Amino acid sequence: MSTLDQSFVNNSSWKPDLFKGKVAFVTGGAGTICRVQTEALVLLGANAVILGRNVAKTEKAAEEIQALRPGAKVLGLGNVDVRDVQSIKKAVEKTVQELGRIDFVIAGAAGNFLSDFNHLSTNAFKSVVSIDLLGSFNTAKATFEEVRKTKGAYLFVSATLHYYGVPLQTHVGAAKAGVDALSNALAVELGPVGVRSNCIAPGMISGTEGFARLATGTNLDQRVPLQRFGTTRDIAEATVYLFSPAASYVSGTIEVVDGGAWHIGGFANEVYPQLLIQQNGPDSDSKL
Repeated sequence: MSTLDQSFVNNSSWKPDLFKGKVAFVTGGAGTICRVQTEALVLLGANAVILGRNVAKTEKAAEEIQALRPGAKVLGLGNVDVRDVQSIKKAVEKTVQELGRIDFVIAGAAGNFLSDFNHLSTNAFKSVVSIDLLGSFNTAKATFEEVRKTKGAYLFVSATLHYYGVPLQTHVGAAKAGVDALSNALAVELGPVGVRSNCIAPGMISGTEGFARLATGTNLDQRVPLQRFGTTRDIAEATVYLFSPAASYVSGTIEVVDGGAWHIGGFANEVYPQLLIQQNGPDSDSKL
C-alpha cells in the first residue's frame, strides 16, 4: 500500500513535473524507505524501476506506485540479487529497453538484524556486508554506463551506526561505513564526467521494517532532539532535494535525516552495558 499520494504534490515545496522525463533505478524499492523515495520521484514526474528478490512483492509494489500518477511507468523486477552484478546488469538492460534511460540510482537494498559480536557468525557478518556494501558497488557498476550518458546521480542509503560504537550492530555499522566511503570516492572519480554521488543516512524512521525490528525501549522519541521519530516522508523530501537541480553542486555529502539523534549517541544506552556483559561474559557461548 502506498504511503504518499497526490497530496504530496499539492502540498509540497517542489514543482509538479520536477522530474518529468527522468528515470529512477531503485534497489530495495519494494521496502518501506526506498518505496517512499520512489513514490516521491514518480509523483513529481519520473518513471521508475524497482528491484527486489521477491517477485510478487516487487511487482505488486510497482503496480501501486505506478497508479499514483496518471501516465507513470513503473517496472517491478523481482528475482534480482544485488550480490550478483550480472543480475543487476540484466535489470539495467530491461530498464533501458522499457524506459529508455537511467538518470537517478538509489542503492537501498539492505539487510539487518540485532546481534552482539559474540553471537554474530562470520557468515552472518559476510551476508550483511555483501548485501549492503558489495550490493551498492554492484549497483553503481552495473548502471554506470547509463548514468554517465545522462550525467545523472547516485544516492546510497546509509545509516548513522558507524558514527559511534553501536552495540548489536557491528555488521551493519561496518557495511555502512564502507558505503559512505564508496560514495565519497565515486563523487571524486565521477564528478569530472558530470555524475554526482551522495548518501542519505536515516535515523529512527517510524513505520519501517527496520524500526519494528530495532527500536527497543520506552520513550525513545523523547531522546531525539526534535522530539519525534522520523517519517518516510522526511526521507522522501531529502531524496527529492538531492536529485533536484537545487543540489546540482552537491556531491560527496552524507545527508543525515535523524532529527539530530546521532549527536547525542543515539539509543545505545538502552542495552549498554548490562546486555553486553550478559552476552559476552565467560559463561556465554560464542558463534563462529
